[in-house]
Amino acid sequence: MRALDLLHISLADQCLYGFSDGQLLLRLPVSTGLNGPGELNGSGCTPRGLHQVRAKIGAGLPRGAVLRGRRWTGEVWSPALAAQFPGRDWILTRILWLSGCEPGRNRLGAVDTFRRYIYLHGTPDTEPMGVPGSHGCVRLRNADLLELFPRVPNHCAVRIDEAPCPRWAAAPLN
Repeated sequence: MRALDLLHISLADQCLYGFSDGQLLLRLPVSTGLNGPGELNGSGCTPRGLHQVRAKIGAGLPRGAVLRGRRWTGEVWSPALAAQFPGRDWILTRILWLSGCEPGRNRLGAVDTFRRYIYLHGTPDTEPMGVPGSHGCVRLRNADLLELFPRVPNHCAVRIDEAPCPRWAAAPLN
């Protein structure tokens, strides 16, 4: 399983594309900010531009582990737990915490991705993928995040933009 050196998240396609040395190796459905693209703190939008994975959190936790404040609560998501906490923004399984690389666009001040706590994270399987629905983070299926997490090194580049997938990226993967 090759390590990835670039994650491209297309807001238009609601897909994550994983590359290694320019070769597309992975394509996963995601759900980004319900409020669309945007960088301002408190906007609930998904920030655009070049980012990097600043921290990887949750290695070794069970699938569906509930994370709050980047720490495991000891809980594992279930429909019964969800019924106890309606409306909770579930952050499950693993976290890839992003940091912006472009001062004034997604780094520092009121647009700082890291200080906004923007993650790639797992979500309940009951949540739809392929449509915006998050509070600004990039949600993935737990199984997909478990596949992605070990392949992403710290400081891996993450590009988030509104461009649709190029035709070649829509072709079947080998």
